[in-house]
Parts: sequence; C-alpha cells; structure tokens
Amino acid sequence: MTIPFEDPKQLEAYCLPFIRGEKQPATAADLMASRYVAYTLAEVDFILATHNPDTIDDTDRDATLKWAKGATWHGLTILSTDKGGENDDEGEVEFVARYTMEGKEVKHHERSTFKRVKGKWYFVDAKQMQAPIRREGPKVGRNDPCTCGSGKKYKKCHGK
Repeated sequence: MTIPFEDPKQLEAYCLPFIRGEKQPATAADLMASRYVAYTLAEVDFILATHNPDTIDDTDRDATLKWAKGATWHGLTILSTDKGGENDDEGEVEFVARYTMEGKEVKHHERSTFKRVKGKWYFVDAKQMQAPIRREGPKVGRNDPCTCGSGKKYKKCHGK
C-alpha cells in the first residue's frame, strides 16, 4: 500500500491507528510517517515508545515535547526507502520534513535507520543530509593569480 505522504489529513488518518496502538506499522516507512504525525500532534509517548530501546535513555522527553509543540508542521516527503519492507528486519528511509520554528522555515532532510525486533519496528538512528555547498564567489581560473597570495598562477601553485 502506498502511504499518502503529501496530503496531511490523509497522512494523519493513515497513521493515527499506529499512534493509538490499534495497529502496528508494517514497514519502516509506515513507522517513519507515524513518527512524523506524532511530532505534529506532540504525541511524545509514541515517539519514545518507537525509539530503539537500547538508546532510549539518550532521548530527552522534555526537549522532544518542546520541539514538537514549538514547530508549525507543513508536510512530509519520503524521498526513498532501502529495505524496510514487510519481510525485512531493517531498513532506511530518506525524507524531508517541512516546518516553521521561531519564524524560520526549515526543510529537515534526514536518512533514518529502522530495525524490527519481535515484529515491531523501531527508529534506531538518523543521519542529517546536508544541502550541496554552493560557491559564493567566482571560479578561480588556471591562469589567475593563486588565492594564497604567492604571486604565482593558480595552475603552478595550488591548482596542481
């Protein structure tokens, strides 16, 4: 089944049975989407209950609640999944969560790792993805003076 990620109301309706404990997420993407919806609703108990039991002590409940309540949530886009299906025991989900906090729009781009233990999916870890770095100034040509100030051409100095 395809999760309706782009429509916030459909996403919430799809995920609420997971958050209420009426159903278990069948895939890592189901859990990822449900955790996002839990943040939008400040359902910290669900967020903590679906966190890796081995590292749950590293999670600050009050900070999580403050962040969830302090953000205005705009949407979730799942970019890709690697494994994490109904027959897998681990998987990755890459996504972008959009929200505003303190007047600043944020696109939180992350690749999260999940594992299934005794039939239940857990969030394990995340790696925040960085936007590509863009050059601010003009490109240094091979025949331009070297940027180090040596007086040599770039190609004879640091352009080797």
